[in-house]
Order: sequence, then C-alpha cells, then structure tokens
Amino acid sequence: MALRIDIESPLTEDVRALIVELNAALHALTPPEHCYHLTVEQMAEPGTAVFIAREAGHAIACGALKRHAGGTGEVKRMYTRPAWQGRGIGGQILAEIERLARAEGLRELVLETGDRHPAAWRVYERAGFRRCGPVLDYPDSSWSVFYEKPLEAAAVFA
Repeated sequence: MALRIDIESPLTEDVRALIVELNAALHALTPPEHCYHLTVEQMAEPGTAVFIAREAGHAIACGALKRHAGGTGEVKRMYTRPAWQGRGIGGQILAEIERLARAEGLRELVLETGDRHPAAWRVYERAGFRRCGPVLDYPDSSWSVFYEKPLEAAAVFA
C-alpha cells in the first residue's frame, strides 16, 4: 500500500490513539517530569501543523511543526508505530516538516528529544540536524538531547 503523509487534525480518534502510544513509549524511557509533551488539544491550536502518515487508511506515524517567535520552528511529537519502524517513515515526516518550515520562511528548526532515543537521533542527524545546547525554554537536563538545523539558504560563492 502507498504511504500518504498529510496535515491533519490531531483530534480524531485514530490520531488520539497514536498519541497515547507515543506517550506510553516515551514514559517507558523517561520520567514524566522530563517529558515535554503537547496534548492533542495543544497540537490542534493555531501555530502547530500535525503531519500524519497513513498506510491503507491507518494512522501509523506522526510529527508536528510548532511555530515560535523569531522564525523558529520546533519539531514535536515524532513517532512511528513499532511495526512500521525502520522503513524511513520518520525521515519522510521530518522532510515534510522541513518543507513546510522553509515555505513559511522559518529560519531554523530545533527540537528536544530524550537521552535514550538513539533511533530518533539517527533520523535527525540523517536529516542534517546537529546537536546543540538547550533550545527555547527547555531546561538543561541530562534527560534531554537538543538539536538544531538552520534553514537559511547557503550562500553560493563563484
């Protein structure tokens, strides 16, 4: 079946179920007080675009772009259900997030992820993200790993 990635409302039952799984996966590795989730209601607010990957109509993965002041976009709520992991779906969602961020003129993408998520690190690093210090208003914690990616066009020198 063909994979589709579209911007959708997170308020549908199947997307809510996907987010419940995401939260459970994160809480299995990180204490709740060090998890910085958006609820589905927060994900539905203006300023956040939620990307859902579907195969045969089933929601199998997600990711979101949360816009911040100053031209910064934040990658949030990245998750692929276990049966679909390893197929590059997270990278495809991340590419859609970046495409939208560039189209909107954002100058950078940033994110916070857990210190026990090496598969996530590989997705971000393959997409050109580099580790950095704390971003936005996240605390500097040993439970967190931070990434950034400038989106400004590279200068071309002759």
